[in-house]
Amino acid sequence: MAIEPGSARFGSAVSTHPDPALAVAEVVGEVADRIGPGPDLAVVFVSGPLIAAVDDILAVVRAALRPATLLAVSSAGVVGNWQEIDRGGAISLWAGHTGAVTPLRLQALPGTPPVLVGLEEVPPAGSTLLLLADPFSMPVDAVFDAVGPHVAVVGGLASAARAPGGNVLVLDDERHSDGGVAVVIPPGVAEPLVSQGCRPIGEPWVVTRCDGQRLFELAGRPASERLRELIDSLSPGDRALAGHGLHLGVVARERADDFRRGDFLIRGVMGLERESGAVVVGDRLELGQVVQFQVRDAGSARDDLSAALVDRQQDSSIDATLLFTCTGRGPHMFGDGPNDASLIAELTSDAPMAGMFCAGEIGPVGPRNAMHGFTATMCTFRDGA
Repeated sequence: MAIEPGSARFGSAVSTHPDPALAVAEVVGEVADRIGPGPDLAVVFVSGPLIAAVDDILAVVRAALRPATLLAVSSAGVVGNWQEIDRGGAISLWAGHTGAVTPLRLQALPGTPPVLVGLEEVPPAGSTLLLLADPFSMPVDAVFDAVGPHVAVVGGLASAARAPGGNVLVLDDERHSDGGVAVVIPPGVAEPLVSQGCRPIGEPWVVTRCDGQRLFELAGRPASERLRELIDSLSPGDRALAGHGLHLGVVARERADDFRRGDFLIRGVMGLERESGAVVVGDRLELGQVVQFQVRDAGSARDDLSAALVDRQQDSSIDATLLFTCTGRGPHMFGDGPNDASLIAELTSDAPMAGMFCAGEIGPVGPRNAMHGFTATMCTFRDGA
């Protein structure tokens, strides 16, 4: 069915035009034609040389689209509809009639632990906190602690700069280079979706001895022995994948008998301690947790993302998406084959989508909000919300 001009709830557009004035005119015109003026929320992702013109770009978005709340972030690359643009300059604009959102400016003051400013009131249970943050100055774990387990946190870390002070974060008409900008989306409007893109190998085991990030025993035997036997049992292809990057999945949703896709929080295996024989993992472990080693490749990442999207759409439609994907994905992982954006576009019938390549992705797995790497994290919206 054709959509009448200005009648849709969500819209998105992307432009790679090198002239900032023409690029922003393209995206604003396309989105305005689809959804009309005055969306509740607009999100702008800017990359490459166009970042230098971000103030002028956002002035046009405010004047032409008149969003109630505006978020913007600089990134190493942007996502727009079915495209992933990781080189050159680009603007990706997403806007929607979501219902009223609550804007937040977040900062971390020095301390042990850091003192989080801007989130003094816990958002309502069931709401979603959409967060864009600077990786050098925003301890995202402090945000997780502040909102607790009943608020989903989804978003990504700005990736345009390699040093503090170089990223751009915008909330409405205020520009920042540190901390975070965010909105609270009311319950029932948005849902997070996380695809970690890994495939389990071997069997799940119970952690029977650990110390922080050091894993000593699995099911009563040294973890290094378990791992050595597992590597020896793998096919040549999986052994090569493990050699390039082995991961450990920590069960986030405990089940009595089996564990499935989406039950594991994926963390990197950092190496082995020679003296102690411990397997060092990129997260703190706890006694009694169930874990399983994992590998990641392009095929597994595509399969995991497709399965996650199909599972979600069995429960509710996906009518718009904000995508936060790792800078290590895109062409680095998928080459010239189908990527995150093209798969999402295909499986959601080209629903409006925008996003960015991130220096870290944010999204819940099971009951736990978490930081991720090499992950595709989405904030999905339903037209009937």
